[in-house]
Amino acid sequence: MPLIGQLVLVPFGHRQVFGIVVGIQAGSDVAENKLKDVIAIRRQLPPLSKEWLALCRFAADYYQRPLGEVALPGLPKNLRAESSVSLDRAIKKQAALSAAHDGRPVDMPVLRPAQQAAAEAIAAARGFAPMLLYGVTGSGKTEVYLQAAADILARADAGAPAQILILVPEINLTPQLEGNVRARFPGVAVVSLHSGLAEGERTLHWLSAHLGHARIVLGTRLAVLASLPHLKLIVIDEEHDPSYKQQEGLRYSARDLAVWRAHQLGIPIVLGSATPSLESWQHAQTGRYRKLELRERAVQDAVLPAVRLIDMERDKPVDGLTSTLVAALRQRLVRGEQSLLFLNRRGYAPVISCDACGWVSNCTRCTSFMVLHKPEHRLRCHHCSLELRIPRHCPTCGNADLQPLGRGTQRVEEGLQLLFPEARILRIDADSTRRKGSAQAAFDSVHRGEVDILIGTQMVAKGHDFKNLTLVGVLNPDTALFSQDYRAGERLFAQLMQVAGRAGRAARKEGGSASEVLIQSRYIHHPLYAAVIAHDYDGFAGAMLEEREQAALPPYLYQALLRAEAMELAVALAFLQDAAACLAHEGIVINDPIPMTMTRVANVDRAQLLVESASRPALQAFLKEWLALLRQTRTRVKWSLEVDPVDI
Repeated sequence: MPLIGQLVLVPFGHRQVFGIVVGIQAGSDVAENKLKDVIAIRRQLPPLSKEWLALCRFAADYYQRPLGEVALPGLPKNLRAESSVSLDRAIKKQAALSAAHDGRPVDMPVLRPAQQAAAEAIAAARGFAPMLLYGVTGSGKTEVYLQAAADILARADAGAPAQILILVPEINLTPQLEGNVRARFPGVAVVSLHSGLAEGERTLHWLSAHLGHARIVLGTRLAVLASLPHLKLIVIDEEHDPSYKQQEGLRYSARDLAVWRAHQLGIPIVLGSATPSLESWQHAQTGRYRKLELRERAVQDAVLPAVRLIDMERDKPVDGLTSTLVAALRQRLVRGEQSLLFLNRRGYAPVISCDACGWVSNCTRCTSFMVLHKPEHRLRCHHCSLELRIPRHCPTCGNADLQPLGRGTQRVEEGLQLLFPEARILRIDADSTRRKGSAQAAFDSVHRGEVDILIGTQMVAKGHDFKNLTLVGVLNPDTALFSQDYRAGERLFAQLMQVAGRAGRAARKEGGSASEVLIQSRYIHHPLYAAVIAHDYDGFAGAMLEEREQAALPPYLYQALLRAEAMELAVALAFLQDAAACLAHEGIVINDPIPMTMTRVANVDRAQLLVESASRPALQAFLKEWLALLRQTRTRVKWSLEVDPVDI
């Protein structure tokens, strides 16, 4: 007889598939001659815990998805595919890799008073204790995490075993964190869990966590669904980051699931950020979360960089760079210091055009432009991945003089190489780091001082500690000021504060430059920039929350988004119109269906329908009843529902 939580091999039509036993009944309404026996049971593995199954049930219930769609993707593919012999071999191998169990830390630095107070508060917490660690960039939040972890592991060594889960928003942030954790806890088994691992490696790491051998587990949002039988602390670093929200399939928020998991287990959870999400900030303001503050940088004599705006109406940019920014870059080169140019737009240029007839490089499959990637001699759509050769002449009028419009990181890199031929220039974006390990190799070269000027997208904006970097230049941030997305301002502020925080993280050298951030803008009087200059997150967040409350937007309102895809936009809109009319519910607002901002992707038209309520329970009750009706609808439209959408 299998146990609840065990993996079993069962017949499924003409195939054999692995599943999880989630319940056992004494009888069945199905005729006995139609029942089939379990083929095999994975007895080598301890069953998945009832707490883990409860987490999956909650996620399935809240995000309105089938239980299997939550539980099975949380397991490594090899666990469901390998033979028993292969699984036995993997268990023995991971046991050897995870033999370390000495939780004593080494090289513990002396913390500043605010850091020490925060670490002690976390370690002393008992039961469910959500804490928002609000610390300016460079304030040493990681050290607080490690100190708290050391205290919890020390208690565990004297009693029950303990595991600690630390989440980061992006894969490229895990190597630096893993290096810090391993150096601090050389006798502790540490594993990482993220989609960048090979399946065999992911299986070994998952087994180490599931069997309780791994004491510290690091990962991206995927790791929130890891099986951790002795979990005693959860840390969500950069908790504001939208990467914690899955945007395909099961559209869950790893941050929100982590909070629920901590509540379920009765353990502390720490959400750390220099620019907390407005949802978390509101919870801290109302007392739902305890707020721990780090207002100073951790390194003695290291100060927050001065932020200055460059008025592009007065200092006209040449090749995207103003004379003020060029002079600042030259000064750093002379002094042997590093600079960072931040532009959140990869490629060479967003579009190419014909001056003669007005033709532009539109994607033939999407309502977007084909981006020019000059080094590869290609036009590429960043939405459907269509690639074309750069045309020799205009497809409409035959004009051979086609011009790039706008600038991406490749074009900025080209301009810098002409301006500073002697400089060592490196570009880090999704195009330059496609090969496995290339991103970490690039960051390592920056840390070793082999780069003078770094150009990058949001990949370089957070989490990295560049000791010799004293200048950050921000190019073209103004577009976010006029976005229709009500979250755009919040995200831009966070982005600017995070990238500004890369400068001046070490003490100023004698004769060295003062750290500064130069932002090129045509709207220097915008209040968002005033808050950035003052490093005033408190004031900015307060103003944004007041606006959200007046406009009845999250976190003062709860939302769900029904999306529909069809070959014709009219068909998708008609489906949504019928969906809106099929059920009414008190306290629920169903908005009119509209085309999505990016209406067409890969020859498929897309539309959306926003549902809102001031009550989360009322919204959940409506969604359950509504989806039951929609699932009975016979339609060729592909549709999906997202609860708590972050992109509308």
